[in-house]
Amino acid sequence: MPPRPRCPPRKRPRRQLSKSEPMILITGLGPGDMSRIPGPVLDALLDESKRLIIRTAQHPAAIQLAEEREVEFCDDLYDSHISFEALYSAIADRVIEAAARGPVVYAVPGGPSIGEFAVKEILRRSEDVQILNAETFVDAILVRVGYDPFERGLQILNGHELPSPLVLDKPTIVGHLDRPEILADVAANLARVVPEEGAVRLFAGLGSADEVDWEGTLDELDPDLAGFRTSLWLDVEPGGLVGAVKAMQRLRSECPWDREQTHQTLTKYLVEESFELIEAVSALKDGDLVGYARVEEEVGDVLLQVLFQSEIAAENGAFDVDDAAEVLRQKLVRRHPHVFGDVEVAGPEEVKANWDLIKQEEKGSSPGSPFDGIPEGMPALHLASKIQNRAAKAGLADSLGGEPDFGALTGMSLPNAVGEDWVGDVLFGLVDIARHNGIDPEIALRRAIRRFEAGLQANHPRPRSDETTHMTSESP
Repeated sequence: MPPRPRCPPRKRPRRQLSKSEPMILITGLGPGDMSRIPGPVLDALLDESKRLIIRTAQHPAAIQLAEEREVEFCDDLYDSHISFEALYSAIADRVIEAAARGPVVYAVPGGPSIGEFAVKEILRRSEDVQILNAETFVDAILVRVGYDPFERGLQILNGHELPSPLVLDKPTIVGHLDRPEILADVAANLARVVPEEGAVRLFAGLGSADEVDWEGTLDELDPDLAGFRTSLWLDVEPGGLVGAVKAMQRLRSECPWDREQTHQTLTKYLVEESFELIEAVSALKDGDLVGYARVEEEVGDVLLQVLFQSEIAAENGAFDVDDAAEVLRQKLVRRHPHVFGDVEVAGPEEVKANWDLIKQEEKGSSPGSPFDGIPEGMPALHLASKIQNRAAKAGLADSLGGEPDFGALTGMSLPNAVGEDWVGDVLFGLVDIARHNGIDPEIALRRAIRRFEAGLQANHPRPRSDETTHMTSESP
């Protein structure tokens, strides 16, 4: 190993504490060894009239300081506390209790202003505190990569608590990658929204003689590079939801077919994609990962229609997808006062009743008919179910004939001539039975069709390929 850098000898300051000085001075060690620490900060760290507490000894400057003067580390607290919240509280306890007996300097790796939760706890619990800023790991990374956050912004994430959804729409630093399992989990989550060819940079011990500056793809990342001074830098094309929005914007600009579409020309695709999603959901079974893969694809196709409609609206100065999402968010908050407010509910039925009442209040007046707002273009089974639900809520259950009588329905004899009205009445009665039993008639019928198809295939297996007559896609 190369020799550890040493700072030049300094005369250690020894002075009396003035009345204006705080009992707790919080500062940072910077990202590397003592040679990077600016003079005022180093003076404070070497002032032996004050007790020096450093969060961890796992830092080159911390080790050097321990060779220069008496230092108290907090590494013992890491082993005795099972949660970070308890750890930060214990560190704050140690610093504040020490300050009750005399002035204290509390030093952290990097700077005290970023990623130091114990500092926040000390500031919350004590007023006699002063912050003396130092170079942070963020400063060191930005200098190394040559990036100014004023260009396109900057996002800093905690590797222990990645947000969901994970949005990477600007250059991003991910810190607190202290353990291999944390780094591996972060890499796996990032891989969901970062293009496969997207390069990332990993910095470990930046600013010290043994620093690591690695660049590659996420699947090449070695989790063993994790540590207390490990961070990731990403500046890639956005993936995920933001990436889909940007792709849609580019298609509207550069693709002739996408550019000529209108709100009206797209409606048929929305209907088709919605039915394909319904079909995929209807076929889904518990634990069916293959089925879920199809549902995922169909959800994406429906999302495409949402993005398409929103982009056209944005071009016309009406709204964009963010506006639509915010309208939805506000609606969800308003209609769930038991979650976002102080309303108490007894169960799902009361939640639904509140939803309907709030929806009616939002419209400003009572609807002229309980059936107002039901789209006539709905599939017939869903339309029947919707109308029956509205009728029951409006107290019109008698118009449905009361509780459905399954025995009477199944015991009906076929008339000599089965007419459209008779078939319609039977279907409407079956939908009512489904409604009373919490069954979606559309999904129930689709699953019955699938069972029928499966039975046919089992009893009539497909012929071998050499016996098969080639048919065109237009064949019935």
